[in-house]
Amino acid sequence: MPLDAVRPSPLVEQAADRLRAQITGGQWPVGTKLPGETTLAKELGVGRSTVREALRALAGAGLVRPRHGAGVFVTATEPLEDWPTRLRRAAATDVYEVRLGLEVHAAALAAARRTPEDTAALRTALEGRRRAATADDAAFVDADIALHAAVVAAAHNPVLADLFTEFTPALRRGLIEMLDLVGLRAEDPGTGDETHEALVEAIARGDSETAPAVLRTELEQTLALLRRS
Repeated sequence: MPLDAVRPSPLVEQAADRLRAQITGGQWPVGTKLPGETTLAKELGVGRSTVREALRALAGAGLVRPRHGAGVFVTATEPLEDWPTRLRRAAATDVYEVRLGLEVHAAALAAARRTPEDTAALRTALEGRRRAATADDAAFVDADIALHAAVVAAAHNPVLADLFTEFTPALRRGLIEMLDLVGLRAEDPGTGDETHEALVEAIARGDSETAPAVLRTELEQTLALLRRS
């Protein structure tokens, strides 16, 4: 199938789109060597530098791979999903299993590294969770996540904090759905209050054994509910 020439702007994006369409449409199967830059540039009506940038974009999406001295070859017919997209598509239980490992470790670090400001933030977040007990499920989940975010922040590890931020939308969705399905707050609107207080106090006194143990128990119980729901 011949390639249509692209319009002047934005050239790289348009060139990448045309090449991607050839690959995802099956015109260039996996293992196929793409035409050279000069040929592609002529067919697309752009310069070789534009083709080169477009191929880099396709390589970043996992669709092609250059082989030194041999050319550029198709390696997949579907682009790789980025991390946020994969999280949106993931099952809540899968996300929660990873969350468990991340946060339990963060709790141990928080107990060892917390500052007076961290302790104050944790207690403020705990009070916010308690106030949210009178609100709807979405507000309660937001307050719960805010407390857990304060725990992660107290670990003072920016990578852990970034990972937790990435997980938050998927966690929020899964928890709200779970509360709606199991009616967990019907008899106990502030469910888990004692456990969360124990977690905050363990971190505040620098207990690096109790803090992760308390959090692991709490998260494992929630994971079990997610699996049942």
